[in-house]
Amino acid sequence: MFRPSAVRCDRAYIMSRIFVTGVGFITSIGNDRDSVVQSLRELRHGMLRYPPFDKPEVPVKVAAPVRGFAVDSSDPEDWTYPADYRLKREVLRSLCPNALYAYCAMQQAIRDARLAEGEVSNEETGLYAASGGSPVILGRLLNQMSQQGVMRCPPLGIVASIAGTVQFNLVAHFKIKGASCGFSSACASSSHALGFAFDDLKLGRQKRMFVVGAEDGNVETILPFAGMRALSLNPDPETASRPFDVARDGFVGTGGATVLVLETEDEVLRRGVTPYCEVAGWGQASDGHNVAISHPEGHGLRLAMQRSLQSTRIAAADVDYVNAHATSTPIGDVSEVKALRAVFGPDLNRVAVSSTKALTGHGLSLAGAMESGFCALALREGFIPGSAHITRLDPECAGMNIPRETQSVAPHVVLNNSSGFGGANVCLVFRRA
Repeated sequence: MFRPSAVRCDRAYIMSRIFVTGVGFITSIGNDRDSVVQSLRELRHGMLRYPPFDKPEVPVKVAAPVRGFAVDSSDPEDWTYPADYRLKREVLRSLCPNALYAYCAMQQAIRDARLAEGEVSNEETGLYAASGGSPVILGRLLNQMSQQGVMRCPPLGIVASIAGTVQFNLVAHFKIKGASCGFSSACASSSHALGFAFDDLKLGRQKRMFVVGAEDGNVETILPFAGMRALSLNPDPETASRPFDVARDGFVGTGGATVLVLETEDEVLRRGVTPYCEVAGWGQASDGHNVAISHPEGHGLRLAMQRSLQSTRIAAADVDYVNAHATSTPIGDVSEVKALRAVFGPDLNRVAVSSTKALTGHGLSLAGAMESGFCALALREGFIPGSAHITRLDPECAGMNIPRETQSVAPHVVLNNSSGFGGANVCLVFRRA
């Protein structure tokens, strides 16, 4: 049962505790909370041999697409999506696939948090989002401009395609009147969004924040990473994404959306809701090393984790579980392992570490929000997700506690790591409510 704590005064600010009170999921492993929980418990992955990749000139064969949506048509009015959702024509016209996913996940999160219309639309409720935009829609827009002329472009083509499309649409369609912003730090984007939403709530600037991560997860979003040699060339969906395995060879792309509702302690008490977990704090740091490759010793991620623990006054010895960024790339996974060893030292053999990307694939800017949602589920439901598809553990991981199966153990303190291009690193800390 949720029990309030005294609100303390710190440096002239009333520093309220912050809680996750609602979640919404459109993902490769489920399109609602219950199906996602079941997938995490049973280690059911979302990978398949992706038909659009089934061409001789495409070496990548596996992806983790969202099910239940058909969004390939150039006309949004021809899209199909689950019957639970009803979208007006004027709403659809400004959406890209990932904004549609986010719109549906937003409706879930509002219902899950038991928010009334006036609690969604007011000056003390804001929204921070992250998305890479929609390359497929932007490509169509530019081709149409080039081939048919500037004035033949659809009027809402820009807001349906550029990187801010998610917050543009959700803020407008859900009548958000508080703070709103989009974040762009590649695969750390939605973790940054959550961290700064936490700060706004902690400092009393807002009472409630929606945090959103979303990506298309289609050919145009995923395949460009093949040129970086970042995608797995393994054609077997059962083993293509295998973080920490010695034979891993790259990540599997995915899309979808996750929405989290963050609220102050006062709002939780006023509304009488039971939160998923407390957001205890966060930390960030940069590698200062390479535009595309993690620091070989995990310098920035080590510092981000240390800062997150310092800010929350939580000792490394008190952490039960780390949801690792580990994307299944040869360099990135080892970099994170070295960062974890530097932070936890001999305690690392006690802390459970897993990467849920073995199930979902890598959602790019969606990853931080999606995996924060998984952490919230784990804390409330009382389990630690396993790290799937490991056949032979990388020797670099020797002595680590990497569970191969989901454990029915209730964690109390959980870290969620995210890393992006340019060496952007974020660590979020969640605590059982």
